[in-house]
Amino acid sequence: MDEDIGERFWAGTKHRRDSRGEPLDWDARPEVYKEYPDAQKACLPPPALPATDLAKAISARRSTRTFSQEPVALQDVSNILWATAGINRKERGMELRNVPSAGALYPIETYLCVNRVEGLSPGIYHHNVRLNELELLMPGQMGRKVAAAALDQRMLEECAIGMVWTAVFQRQRWKYGQRTFRYVHLDAGHIGQNTALTCAAMGLGCCHIAAFYDDEVNALLSVDGVDESVVYMSAIGRPR
Repeated sequence: MDEDIGERFWAGTKHRRDSRGEPLDWDARPEVYKEYPDAQKACLPPPALPATDLAKAISARRSTRTFSQEPVALQDVSNILWATAGINRKERGMELRNVPSAGALYPIETYLCVNRVEGLSPGIYHHNVRLNELELLMPGQMGRKVAAAALDQRMLEECAIGMVWTAVFQRQRWKYGQRTFRYVHLDAGHIGQNTALTCAAMGLGCCHIAAFYDDEVNALLSVDGVDESVVYMSAIGRPR
């Protein structure tokens, strides 16, 4: 029986002692930050995470699929984004974040479908990590379209925020080649766990989502699905 595509991928991205990579071209290193300079900006308040014991947050973490219509605070959004993409220090010329990333190359971009956030108009936003701002890409209630693109999972329409994480592949492919397609999912997983624990610490619910129509989600974000593509999602809000 022929190997299926997943088995071929796994075999084709293994490290082997008899294969050596090419020297890195440092002049070709991609930009770490993605920005939309012409977009309308929304500033985020400084992070202010509650002092919650880690063991309690781990125990409290659940997958929440039903949400109330109560909005979440902009402070909650800021806390989540800081925990998952915030810059916490500089070392050897690199700005390091609150999540691990292969080679500290940070290929994951964060987009938000805002349904109900205090002080923030509904729409699809991009998180500008460098400036810690939200950039409005598409105004209006987009929850129904995002839910339809995620195999009609209505929790993305009912939640306060739908998080969408994409991978900009070349940021890691520049260094890791085909191995990149393993690493970006590990990076997204680190972000997902920090999201879940931060939500648990703040009394919010979330449910991570890996089932979606890739091309439809990419179209909503206006990304091409080749150089940048959706890899993970989450529904976040106050549990019902």
